[in-house]
Amino acid sequence: LLQPIASADMDLNQLEAFLTAQTKKQGGITSDQAAVIAKFWKNHRIKIHESLINQSRWDNVLKDMNWRVDLKSQSRHVDQINTPVAIVEMELGKNGQVSFLL
Repeated sequence: LLQPIASADMDLNQLEAFLTAQTKKQGGITSDQAAVIAKFWKNHRIKIHESLINQSRWDNVLKDMNWRVDLKSQSRHVDQINTPVAIVEMELGKNGQVSFLL
């Protein structure tokens, strides 16, 4: 029962309606079981949702980013002084693997 609940990322109203329908179904769950499932979902919804997102990623993810803008204070040519230069540092990685910098 948790798979459709997690896939739909049900809020509390949707969860209540879903579990009520499951208790009324032939061979469904009892109201006590519905209460336990509802309590479990309320306590672990965010963790389950994050886990599903992490499992569905295929490529690298951005783990951290730093940036700054520098101004040239010295140059051979006067027109290049005070020219802004952006420096961006991005840390990419996959879950559970060593990340690398770009």
